[in-house]
Amino acid sequence: MPKILVIDDDSSICESLELYLAEEGYEVNTAPTGTEGLNEFVRILPDVVILDIRLPDIDGFTVLEDLREDDENVKVIMITAHHDMETTIKAMKEGAFDYIHKPINVDELDIAIRKALNAIEMEKKISGLLMEPSRDFKVGDIIGTGNEMKEVFKTIGVASQNRTTILIQGESGTGKELIAKVIHYNTSRDEPYIAVNCSAIVETLLESELFGHEKGSFTGATARKQGKFELARYGTVFLDEISEMSINLQAKLLRVLQEMEFERVGGKDRVKVNARIIAATNKNLRTMVKTGKFRDDLFYRLNIVSIDIPSLRDRREDIAPLVKYLLNKINIDLHKRIAGVSDEMMNIFLKYSWPGNIRELENLLVRAAVVAKGQILGREDFPDLMGDTNGGETDENIVRDEPERTMTLDEIEERYIKKVIKETNKNKGEICKTLGISRPTFERKLGKYNITFK
Repeated sequence: MPKILVIDDDSSICESLELYLAEEGYEVNTAPTGTEGLNEFVRILPDVVILDIRLPDIDGFTVLEDLREDDENVKVIMITAHHDMETTIKAMKEGAFDYIHKPINVDELDIAIRKALNAIEMEKKISGLLMEPSRDFKVGDIIGTGNEMKEVFKTIGVASQNRTTILIQGESGTGKELIAKVIHYNTSRDEPYIAVNCSAIVETLLESELFGHEKGSFTGATARKQGKFELARYGTVFLDEISEMSINLQAKLLRVLQEMEFERVGGKDRVKVNARIIAATNKNLRTMVKTGKFRDDLFYRLNIVSIDIPSLRDRREDIAPLVKYLLNKINIDLHKRIAGVSDEMMNIFLKYSWPGNIRELENLLVRAAVVAKGQILGREDFPDLMGDTNGGETDENIVRDEPERTMTLDEIEERYIKKVIKETNKNKGEICKTLGISRPTFERKLGKYNITFK
């Protein structure tokens, strides 16, 4: 039986809704204040919350914010006697599922509740590439029909039967962390999954993050801190962008893998490592070993089980099913009803090189869904993908039926970075978010490709 929580200081409304909703087959609880409502929410964990904006102790927007802090997917239907547009926009912008005016039309309320419950059911069924770590991950969450992806599935199955170290390799945006989560939740789902981006933290802080530190070990260390390896217990530590780890820290990580124990920074006690380590990289570690940028002994320790994820352009048979399920996810997140993309657009997708892989595909679909006026996304909904149609430089027109030659990965990456810089008006935060990389990594890529950024 679905549970509904009504938070409203009007006792007559609470009584009326309680009687009506109970007859409709719902379990109903009520609260006259925001504070009591928040306490009830934690106690009963309702499926839907009906929330009045005007409350005697705290306003409804504050309650909404607190509810979403507890559960960002909570379905809140806000009600108010005021019909101003600004309040409606604010409610939807801050995460309300729906908005109903007083006096309440029970038919309108009934439709909103059913929509919320249907959304909850769809969220349970639809798997995405950007899932919350609280859910169970399974191989079925990964879309792939080609031979290369079938080999990935086989390796995941083998890796999930034991706790050996794993190295996942693939271009940015191919879903490396999703695979790490699938392995974790099929091996030790009741234990923590802890992800560390090795490129986003400076070396001195990264050592403390991984291994922890003792009180007084450095300036600012006012108390003992447990590191990620310790906090993970018998779970998983996911080391993303392992290629960006310094040689000095690589040596310390190697000792951890060899001895399965470590010392906190500034400490002498040995701490045993029980967690499984999964590392990921978008670079060729064998090449980095040859050039002296990555330790060969650490590479062999990490490469016990290796999973190589093909790029999206090498698995074009998966583009159509990926578009379908990403649009399902986007429809839930944005409350849209996008049915699909046009045949013309799908043909363009199949010819495009996808330098940003699945992440780029999802970003493009999200942007198109936000501005689309129809239920079928067409050529006009993807202006960035279609290139410069106003007589600009031809090398900006990235969609071509027959490329003159096969581009190298570096050329594709350089072109994609330049494109993102241009379309974000040189906003570094937005650029890094779109590219899916940290600011230090972005700065390194600017230097690598000699891109001027001012």
